[in-house]
Amino acid sequence: MTPAARLQAAIEILDSIRDGEPAEKALTTWGRRSRYAGSKDCAVVRDHVFTALRCRRSHAALGGSETGRGLILGALREAGVDPGTVFTGEGHAPQPLREDEAAAGRSPAAGAEAADFPDWLWDDFTRSLGEGAEGAAAALRQRAPVHLRVNRRKSTLANAQAALAEAGVQTLPHAAAPLALEVTEGPRKIRNSEPYLSGIVVLQDAASQAVTEALPLRKGMTVLDYCAGGGGKTLAIAAAEDVQISAHDIAGQRMRDLPERAKRAGVRVNLLEPGQPGAAASYDLVFCDAPCSGSGSWRRAPEGKWRLTAESLAELCATQAGILDQAAALVKPGGALAYATCSMLSCENRDQVNAFLARSPGWCLDTDQSWRVSEGTDGFYVAILTQTDRNT
Repeated sequence: MTPAARLQAAIEILDSIRDGEPAEKALTTWGRRSRYAGSKDCAVVRDHVFTALRCRRSHAALGGSETGRGLILGALREAGVDPGTVFTGEGHAPQPLREDEAAAGRSPAAGAEAADFPDWLWDDFTRSLGEGAEGAAAALRQRAPVHLRVNRRKSTLANAQAALAEAGVQTLPHAAAPLALEVTEGPRKIRNSEPYLSGIVVLQDAASQAVTEALPLRKGMTVLDYCAGGGGKTLAIAAAEDVQISAHDIAGQRMRDLPERAKRAGVRVNLLEPGQPGAAASYDLVFCDAPCSGSGSWRRAPEGKWRLTAESLAELCATQAGILDQAAALVKPGGALAYATCSMLSCENRDQVNAFLARSPGWCLDTDQSWRVSEGTDGFYVAILTQTDRNT
């Protein structure tokens, strides 16, 4: 495919997404009907689509509309490329610009539009991050880095780097976590590489790794990952310390690949039935990686930024509060409760923790920490809560 043909493909996919089709489904559908497209073509088209989604408001302003053509036109103008060299209609290139398209377009307005944020959310985002809001918003407009976690049960950081290099994957250590690597070359070779297939490394954001490093783990303790999902943090906890770890998720199908992943990682995980996390006061540590807006990972899933509403955010906050209350009842006397999100919004993080403490006598905040996308990771938050006196 020519560069212009790839842009036309992105235009068609973006229009499907605008009509309500999820991005991944739209990309898959296009790929299945475009057998002529090679793997490199598919990768470039995907990049065009995700760039447009990350920068939807600013590119729509520059391009004059939120259609696929408008978004691609805006991206070209932002990059300083003459649209006339792309919109030629030759071969499979986009059709030439109409007069109204050529005349349309303006600079994005300062604030939410220039930052590529929904208007309703921008004030909450700036309140949450203060002076760091614009830097975080700018980072969310960029492609996310690829991070790996070295499985300490199977390798050291240096040995894993050497094995990856032999497979054509170059890496550098990342400061956010002791076993984190950032991929600098060959990211598309990872999944077929021996270090990945043998469980020496797993794909995991460095801040996500740092969250599990912050947990108060000790040998022999009982741990519950209450909202395990796919189990990435479950596996990191199991590899970090010799603990008895159980995984639970209200949607059990999310954990369907966890047994095979645990086997590959060389760790043991006890999978619990949905809705049956155990008896009261059963665990030394209960970890809640709660459902959230995902604002810290919108570079990877930019649709989330545009699908989130004030109403759905309020529902998420209510769900998080319920999870904290349920999980707290599962902690043994003297144990700890860890609460985490991949969000940068205060309403899901410190505000949520403060509300829990206000309604939960006998608990106190031991420590909390946050990571932001402007610091080279996804945005994450974790709070460690400990008991003072259950009977207070």
